Amino acid sequence: MTASDYQRLNHVDSVTANRELHGLVQAGMIEQHSTRRWAYYTLNVPAEAEALPQPQTEEEKILAYVRQHGSINNTECRDFLGIEPSRAWYLLKKLCAHELLKRQGEKRWARYVLPP
Repeated sequence: MTASDYQRLNHVDSVTANRELHGLVQAGMIEQHSTRRWAYYTLNVPAEAEALPQPQTEEEKILAYVRQHGSINNTECRDFLGIEPSRAWYLLKKLCAHELLKRQGEKRWARYVLPP
């Protein structure tokens, strides 16, 4: 983003835009590249934000979902992963067999939660 872009997006004059951009640079939120007329700014993304691992396998995604939402059922699993009912049933059964999830309820009312 340039100072001109900032002016246009925030409806401010050039003095205000430069002052606010300088404040954002000082706060470490953005980085200034080049100077004067050719200056442009980019977001300063912290290294720890880049390094956050994302769940890779379907099993890891299911466990992350349960940690976030408290539980999951077969329908939610299918919708979340975009898979067939038999695949969802297989994955949930596999996670229960490895004691990573615990089944509560029977048949179509079954929900899967993290074990205590």
